[in-house]
Amino acid sequence: MQVVEKSNEGLSRVIAVTIPVAELNEKLEARIKEVAPQMKLKGFRPGKVPASYVKKTFGRDFMGEIINASLNETSQGALDELKVRPAAPAEMKLISDMDKVVAGEEDLSYEMSLEIMPEFTPVDPKTLELSRPTYEASDEDLEEALKELASQAKSYEDKKGKTVKAADGDQLTIDFVGKIDGVEFDGGAATDADLVIGSGRFIPGFEEQLKGAKVGEEKTIEVTFPEEYQAAHLAGKAATFDVTVKAIKAETETAIDDEFAKRIGLESLDKLKELLKANLNQQYAGAARFKLKRALLDVLDAGHDFPLPPKMVEAEFEGIWAQVSADKEAGNLTEDDAKKSEDDLKAEYKKIAERRVRLGLVLAEIGRLNNVGVTDQELSNAIMAEARNYPGQERMVLDFYRQNPNAAAQLRAPIYEEKVVDLIVSVAKVKDEAITKEELLKDEEEA
Repeated sequence: MQVVEKSNEGLSRVIAVTIPVAELNEKLEARIKEVAPQMKLKGFRPGKVPASYVKKTFGRDFMGEIINASLNETSQGALDELKVRPAAPAEMKLISDMDKVVAGEEDLSYEMSLEIMPEFTPVDPKTLELSRPTYEASDEDLEEALKELASQAKSYEDKKGKTVKAADGDQLTIDFVGKIDGVEFDGGAATDADLVIGSGRFIPGFEEQLKGAKVGEEKTIEVTFPEEYQAAHLAGKAATFDVTVKAIKAETETAIDDEFAKRIGLESLDKLKELLKANLNQQYAGAARFKLKRALLDVLDAGHDFPLPPKMVEAEFEGIWAQVSADKEAGNLTEDDAKKSEDDLKAEYKKIAERRVRLGLVLAEIGRLNNVGVTDQELSNAIMAEARNYPGQERMVLDFYRQNPNAAAQLRAPIYEEKVVDLIVSVAKVKDEAITKEELLKDEEEA
């Protein structure tokens, strides 16, 4: 193998690698010699297939396998020989005429374009001083969570009184038939449909016209479908609904007691409280970790200053800007961003891209120096978790990640980052600081 550094500018490198055709042919002959005695082909006795026939029949396939293996082996070997540590996977460019290479007539030559890791010494995690926010769920938090859970488990009973009329918050059971220009339309009819007045589930104006209705009453309601209605053939059109009110029920107050706990599958109210409190504390612990990590990243960002690989920064910026552009198109920019010019926005998000790249390199270097790695089991667990997000398509998702190393690498990266953060926190000087729930849950931009 011949290795030549063709270009060396800043953090950019272009490396040319050549594998002599004689070396490839030697490997091909060895491969044929290995498999020929094991072959069983029609017209030949087992183990007696001539090497020349094997080469003629399967030589191109075997050479293709040898070339792929050689590319993987020699690319890393070339980096090791030049003592180069890439900051990201290299871009490969084949120079040879591959038909001639496969035919065993030409050297295999290719170039690698890459950006190398900048030279810097990361901060010693043991010297860092961090403040870890802490908060435990209070009785008030638990009471609030219980009430929220009870509100989600609303129950209704027939409304009582001499003259029962529908009002805000009542649940009506109705039959209805929708029409446009006097003709029924698909999906516009239902029987025994439950509707809570004020829930906003139906077309604007529909629920309001049922206020004051009585059981057994038949009404014709006039509405107009919104211009942005999901069914395009109905969007913006005027319609009528012939409605029959079959029942009117009022919401009943849900008692938070053992019976309520049993209705949702638990043996007692005490058990419900125990689970709710554990869930709340888990949420608060997650929020506390986010704040601790954000503080750590701020410290790491402020403590390092070194040249950044331009292509990495540009790739990161392009990803960020694509999302910003999509938000702008959809009218979802924050109030502050909406006031800024495009140039100002680009300058701001370029700095964010630089911060992310810088922090990624710092965390990667700290992890390398401390032998942090992601196990196959950890990656497998992450892939399984991702597959569970697509019920019924799990097998397809699993196959996708197994067949696409780059996609799997995207799942590996956040696992690695969290493990490095855990390492730093475990050896740094960390002081717990009690804060309020409001301070803990205050929104912050993602690092």
